[in-house]
Amino acid sequence: MEEQQSQNSALDGGQSVKEEEVEKENLADMAAPDDEEEDEEALPHSEILDIFEEGLAQLVQDPLLCDLPIQVTLEEVNSQIALEYGQAMTVRVLKADGEIMPIVVVQNATVLDLKKAIRRFMELKQQREGGVKHVSWRYVWRTFHLVFQGEKLEDDRMRLRDYGIRNRDEVTFMKRLRKK
Repeated sequence: MEEQQSQNSALDGGQSVKEEEVEKENLADMAAPDDEEEDEEALPHSEILDIFEEGLAQLVQDPLLCDLPIQVTLEEVNSQIALEYGQAMTVRVLKADGEIMPIVVVQNATVLDLKKAIRRFMELKQQREGGVKHVSWRYVWRTFHLVFQGEKLEDDRMRLRDYGIRNRDEVTFMKRLRKK
């Protein structure tokens, strides 16, 4: 009985050694072409970035994504897809200078969600245009109200839907009056 176990273990040991050798050969065979491919296809980072941006520009030409800028972020793509599926809405925010900002928020968004989306929109716009580096959002929200049809959106926890804001409705920035 012991002899059979020792023979089986010897056979198993021999078999496992052969399997290890075969695996090593396979790994060596697989590694060699990879090294050659890396040498042949090694591109500088700038060229890879250019290729990626060209592909991204082609994707953005799709009718579903044509509203997005060339330097699009994942968040913007997801927002656009959510818009198409009816899971989000666009709120047009009118600034004092007449500029309209299309802000995308989910259907059940709160006033705070809208404020955060405005902040993200402005930060991305500033990065793309190279504008002002820093905006004090505390100052902005202390100085301005968001107003929809004459009603101030003061409660950050209240849903936009409760104020009657729907898709493509216009909300304006209005300067707060000082209290004396």
